[in-house]
Amino acid sequence: MSGKITCYLDVVSPYSYFALLHLERHREALKSHNVEIDIVPVFLGGIMGASGNKPPWMLPAKAKYSTFDSSRAKKYFGVHNFKTPSFFPILSLLPQRALIFIKAQHPQFFIPTFLDFYKEMWENGIDLSKSELLTNVLSKSFTEPQIREIFEKASSPDWKKKLNDNTDEALSHGAFGCPWFWVKNAVGDEEPFFGSDRFHNIWEYLGLPWKDVELLPKERSKI
Repeated sequence: MSGKITCYLDVVSPYSYFALLHLERHREALKSHNVEIDIVPVFLGGIMGASGNKPPWMLPAKAKYSTFDSSRAKKYFGVHNFKTPSFFPILSLLPQRALIFIKAQHPQFFIPTFLDFYKEMWENGIDLSKSELLTNVLSKSFTEPQIREIFEKASSPDWKKKLNDNTDEALSHGAFGCPWFWVKNAVGDEEPFFGSDRFHNIWEYLGLPWKDVELLPKERSKI
């Protein structure tokens, strides 16, 4: 078996956090089936605007449902300290551009940094759109000169364009939100998947062995 999962994520999306955690937990199993994972930072605001989609807080019924759904999701994915920060939503351009540069120049730190960004924002309430707070998070893995370079590149036209290009690529694959997946299977067919609760569909599309959710019968009392 072989295939590729391209996953488009933005730190501003809580369900993208859940999706990245789930993919990383299954990375070795996917590797054993020769399935490649490519994590691509995008700008969710651009995707929402271009696709005509609206965030939950702009649709009252969707916002009401989200309170139940996020509670269930954080339990399922094991993010027990998850909470929506008071400053949400943020303009995620700076952290997303920084991630693109880190992926290109420091690939070994890309996934750990992405996970750090999610954890600091969604569990510790750190506003990553503020450069001084973002600097503190980056200091876990990078030296001061490296952090200066990350900020310099994240503000340069070339890396701003790269974020735009990534976002346009997701849109070309039909994206209207995050996490968005573009999946290629062993015969070269490709399909989109949306959300952090479609992994069983992805595994099936890739032809991978997987177990469905099983409802267990009530245990009978032992006499």
